Amino acid sequence: MSESKMDARLRGPRADLLTAEGNVDVYARLMGDLDFTKTKYGWYKGVVAACVPGQKLQDLFVMEGFSCTKLIPMEDGKPGYHKVLREVGFYRELKFGKSGDIMDTWHNPMIDETVKVVPIANDPFNYDITPVFYAAPSYGGQNKDDPSTKPFEIPLILPWEDQVYRNKARLDSHIHLHYPARLQPSEWPRESAGEMNQVSEYTFFEVDTDDIQNPDNTSLHYSGSWVRVNPWLPWMMMGQAPGHVLYTCYTGSMDSLDDLPRDLVEAAEKLDPKFLEAPTEVYGPSLSSMENYALTQTPMPVKS
Repeated sequence: MSESKMDARLRGPRADLLTAEGNVDVYARLMGDLDFTKTKYGWYKGVVAACVPGQKLQDLFVMEGFSCTKLIPMEDGKPGYHKVLREVGFYRELKFGKSGDIMDTWHNPMIDETVKVVPIANDPFNYDITPVFYAAPSYGGQNKDDPSTKPFEIPLILPWEDQVYRNKARLDSHIHLHYPARLQPSEWPRESAGEMNQVSEYTFFEVDTDDIQNPDNTSLHYSGSWVRVNPWLPWMMMGQAPGHVLYTCYTGSMDSLDDLPRDLVEAAEKLDPKFLEAPTEVYGPSLSSMENYALTQTPMPVKS
């Protein structure tokens, strides 16, 4: 991104998005709240589709979830923040293109079997927002051999669009991972999609430029989208069948959990009341649902 092309509204007076300091400030306010007593709530909803080679995509069910996040200053006065987060995601029936009830079980038409649905319940999923760019999570050490999990020693200059549209700044980021699966086929023959996890995420944020530059704003409301390419979900019992799933969701921030569907909040509370609150300290490891499945579930016997 060239300095001459970037819209002046993205270059101050509060935050200059061509500097690491400006990106730390704006990204921290997107992800959390610089009033460290407050929780930032995020929400997403969309459709999960099956992608089988040689076939058209098939919509399977709806995914809806939310996250609770706080920011914690780095120790010893170092620049940046710890982002600490809990998140849940539940799968809903898909009927005539609309979302229905949260599912406990689901009939998988690809194997003609009813399976138990396992929601997403990540506690925690933390990372640091600092002037040095980190590219990828380690998933509790599973991704340790990927050099992109190490700091690049380059400034945190995020890929903001040069131009502003309707006073909205736009951030579009991608991440692509290929790392050893916690669920290995030798132990999890029905749940594991293979020895390696191939995962990609595409995240889009849109935020008002006046909010970005407002000196009084400790947090930033956003809207956007989230797309994830993921191996078959382990609870689908697809084994090593060719293909994968595709999440396509819209997403945004909220003022409180009161803005969410009541059954979604009740499902999270039933799972564990802690998911209605953000962490208040740094702990780990930070795992995705693919790794958490191995810790919370047991392998299903192979069908005779």
